[in-house]
Amino acid sequence: MPDDLVPADHVITIFGACGDLARRSLLPALWHLDREGMLPASFRVIGNSLEDLTTDDFRALARRAVEEFSSADIPEDAWTEFSEKLSYTSRQFKPEDAGPMTEAIRTAESEVGGSPRRLFYLAVPPSAYSSLTEAIGAGGLKERSRVVYEKPFGGNLDATCKLNAEVHEILDKSQVYRIDHFLGKETVQNILALRFANGMFEPVWDAKHIDHVQIDIPETLGIGTRAGFYESIGAMKDMIVTHLFQVLTFVAMEPPSRLAADDLMMEKTKLMNCLQPLGRDDVVRGQYVGYKDEEGVAPDSQTETFFAARIAIDNWRWGGVPFFLRTGKRLAGQQWSVTLAFKQPPRTMFGEPPSDFSYDHLALELAPAEGISLGFLAKRPGPTFSLTPASMNFEYGSFGSGLIGAYERLIHDALIGDRTLFTSAETLEAAWHALEGITRDPPPVEPYDQGSWGPEKAEALIAPRRWRQPTQS
Repeated sequence: MPDDLVPADHVITIFGACGDLARRSLLPALWHLDREGMLPASFRVIGNSLEDLTTDDFRALARRAVEEFSSADIPEDAWTEFSEKLSYTSRQFKPEDAGPMTEAIRTAESEVGGSPRRLFYLAVPPSAYSSLTEAIGAGGLKERSRVVYEKPFGGNLDATCKLNAEVHEILDKSQVYRIDHFLGKETVQNILALRFANGMFEPVWDAKHIDHVQIDIPETLGIGTRAGFYESIGAMKDMIVTHLFQVLTFVAMEPPSRLAADDLMMEKTKLMNCLQPLGRDDVVRGQYVGYKDEEGVAPDSQTETFFAARIAIDNWRWGGVPFFLRTGKRLAGQQWSVTLAFKQPPRTMFGEPPSDFSYDHLALELAPAEGISLGFLAKRPGPTFSLTPASMNFEYGSFGSGLIGAYERLIHDALIGDRTLFTSAETLEAAWHALEGITRDPPPVEPYDQGSWGPEKAEALIAPRRWRQPTQS
């Protein structure tokens, strides 16, 4: 591995280390990075949570998490070496009581030796971000530190601006890593390569050639045991302002002068500032039937589990091209994709196109199968000249090697100080500005059946076009 990709020695502290995110993603990611030789030569990991565990308990929790959620092998000698670098403290880290946690971090630093860097990962509710950031400052731990903030970062424009101000009162811009794991996905990153490195795509990536764009992140799962979190968030805050808007920036932004953090963030912010504010007629909020019966959900809940939006971008490249965003729980499929539908040429010489075909399109498949497909019309074999849908497909599996996970990529980027795939304060504030009208005056939620594609109004939102479903080529 090149020297600039080898992290310096580190003490990594995970706040919320017993939570769902840590178990499903962070602890398995650290294990996989260690197996791939992508962690520092010397490091320690401190887990912190309110659960009353010993270090041995935490190591056992980490082992169970890796067994359940990681595909990496677990040789016993390698696990023993890794687990010995894990420790745990349940002491709450507060500005007025930062001493015990600070002492645990400094003890770990003495074990690493020298002056290791510090990485703090805040896998906790957003309401704790300000206090934990203040405690980092109060504990004298700002120096050599980087802090990763999970989404959602703020719940509306005012809250986001306030949180940004509080965070930057303690930390420099270069120390703040607002994470969105969608930007760690290979296919999302490949949008940049597809757009800007290929002469067949770059010239047609604009309003002259594109009819509309769809960004679709459906989920078949419900809220599980996360009712306490989800009731206060909903689909818009959980998915739109984070995942879907961040993918939108990669699809629609102007080319950066370099693939460097500041240049990329600047173009993303410029794009977000071009979004037209959304009104009630631009969105559909839905709630699956049975949501109110979930444990922890209020019987009169108006929390949306489905959100669709029609976005207008007011700039020269995209003027007049609608962007349609859709996400939801308990839907009929779970293929996450970006679809660019090309404008239709005159087809009078061929007669009517097939009824099941709408637009030539380029589809970027984000998950679970990551790849790129191109849908178009071709002549049906036979004596008559009739058209039929056809496709060409590229799958990342064809490279013959496993993809590095999104969290693994982004944790490694944070360790080496690469902010390219993270989100700036300005980008987030611009995103919330576009959604401010909806946060203040949301339309009512529309019921939809589990296993469907959401409320009927979502079909009207995109009409006369139609949503491309995962089963369509």
